[in-house]
Amino acid sequence: MRVPSPTSRSGNRTYLSLWDFVWALASPIVALYLRDVGIFNQPDWSVVGYYWMLSSGCALLASFAFRLQDSMTRYFSVHEFLDIAEAVLFVELMTFGALFTITRLDGIPRSMPLIHGLVLAAGLIAARICVRVALSGAKEVVDYHYRNERLIIIGANRFASSFIQLLNAYAPQHQPVIAVLDDDASMIGRAVSGVQVIGAPHELDAIITEFLVHGIGTDRVVIAGETDLLNAAVLHEIERVCKKRQIKLAFLSRMIGVTEWKQPCDEAIVAPTPPFPLPAYFRLKRWIDVIGSLALIVALAPLLAFASLLVVLDIGLPILFWQARLGWRGRSFLIYKFRTLRAPFDSEGNVTLEGRQPSAIGRSLRATRIDELPQLLNVLLGDMSLIGPRPLLPEDQPSNTSTRLSVRPGITGWAQVSGAKLVTKEDKEILDEWYVRNASLWTDLRIVLLTFKYMLKSRLATRESEADAERVRSRNFELEQTVVAARADPLGSILVRNGHDQDHGQHDHHPS
Repeated sequence: MRVPSPTSRSGNRTYLSLWDFVWALASPIVALYLRDVGIFNQPDWSVVGYYWMLSSGCALLASFAFRLQDSMTRYFSVHEFLDIAEAVLFVELMTFGALFTITRLDGIPRSMPLIHGLVLAAGLIAARICVRVALSGAKEVVDYHYRNERLIIIGANRFASSFIQLLNAYAPQHQPVIAVLDDDASMIGRAVSGVQVIGAPHELDAIITEFLVHGIGTDRVVIAGETDLLNAAVLHEIERVCKKRQIKLAFLSRMIGVTEWKQPCDEAIVAPTPPFPLPAYFRLKRWIDVIGSLALIVALAPLLAFASLLVVLDIGLPILFWQARLGWRGRSFLIYKFRTLRAPFDSEGNVTLEGRQPSAIGRSLRATRIDELPQLLNVLLGDMSLIGPRPLLPEDQPSNTSTRLSVRPGITGWAQVSGAKLVTKEDKEILDEWYVRNASLWTDLRIVLLTFKYMLKSRLATRESEADAERVRSRNFELEQTVVAARADPLGSILVRNGHDQDHGQHDHHPS
C-alpha cells in the first residue's frame, strides 16, 4: 500500500519540468517538419492543428501520469528510461486513437507515430542525460574515510541485492562485497547487483582460503536474512568457520534494525471468522460491486468533475483526502473522499486553526454525501463494497470486529440509513451485525433507496450537519489545546506534527 503525502505537503512538489512542457509543445512540430516540410504549406491547417493539440495534450497528460518530472535528477537510470518509453507509447496510442476518430488520419502521414515517438523520447532522454552529466561532478555528502572492509554475503535474494546497491551508492569506488554464496545450484555463476554467486554456503571456508591466495582477506560474513534462511547444520558450519578465522558474522536484518518486522503483515492476517455462516449472497456481491461502480463512475462523471471544481475553488489542491482504515479480512487500505476542510498545517508546518470549519460548499458536500463519491474507486479496486458496514475510525471500532471485518466495508450501509452520526457506537455494531446476517439483493436495494431518501431529506441532513459541526468544533478544540501545550514544550511541536494525519482525518471527514 503506497502512502501518499499528507495534505499540507501535497502541493510542495514540482508537477512538471519546464523542459518537458516546452518539448511536449514543440515535438509534434519538429516531427512533422522532419517527415514532410511541405505539410505546413497546405491550405487547410485544421488537420495539423488537431494533431498538434492532441499530441501535445497527450504528452502533457503522460508527464503527469508517469511522473516524468521525478527523473530530472543526477540519478536518472534505466528504470526512468523505461518509464519514458512507456509514456511515449501511451502518447502515441492516445493521440492516434483520438485523431483517427476525429479525422480518420486524413492529411497526417502514417509514419508519424514512429517519428513523433522517437523525437519525443529523444528530447526527454537527452535532457535527463544532460542533467545527469552536469550534476555528476557535484559534491556528494559522503564520508569516504571508511575502513577498507571486505564482505561475503550469504543468500542470493532481493534483500542482498538492495544491500549491495546501498553499499555501492555509499562508496562507489570501493566495491566492498567480494562474493555471494547461495545454496541454490542454479544461481551459481550468476550475479546479484554485479557481484557473482561463486558457491554454496557450506563452501565458505574454501572460498575464504582461495581469496587469501589472491591477497583478498574477508572481514565480515553477512547472512541476508535471519537464522531461518539456512538449515541448522549449514549455519553451525558458518559459525564455526567465522569463529576459527576470527571473522565477524552478522545478520542483515539485525544490522538495519528490521527484526521486529518479522510479524504477520496486513496481507497475512487470517480472515476474521464470524460466529455464524455468511449468506450465500456475498459470493455474488463482488460482481455487483464491479458492474455497479463502473456504471456509477461513468454516469456521475459530470458530478465528480463539478465537485472537484468546487473543492479547488473552496479549499484548493489537493482535491482528495485519504486516510488508512481497516477493511475486509483486517487489511489496511486507503479510503478517499473529497476534501471539505482546510489542512491543520500550512506548507511550512505552521498550525492554521482558523478556517477549519466547513464552508457552505463543504457542508453541502458532506450533507449530501457527495464527498464520499471517490470511494467508487475503492469499490472498483476491491477495497470496499457499495453496501456494507462503514470502515470506522479507530475510536469508533467495536470491541468485537470479527463480524464487520469478515465482509468488505461499504460506502453506505444499514447503520447509515438508520441514523448515521445520530446512532451510538454500540447501536452501529448491532445494526452492522444485522446486515451481515441478513444481506441479500433485496436488502441492498432497500438500503440504496433509503440512502437517496436521506440525501434528499433536509430534516435529517440538518440534524446530521449539526452533529458533524459539533464534532469538528470538538476536534479543533483538542488540536488547539495540543498546540498550546506544544508551544510550552520544545518536543511538543514534533508530537503535533507526528499526529497530523490522524488528527486531520478525524477533523476532515465524518466517520458515518
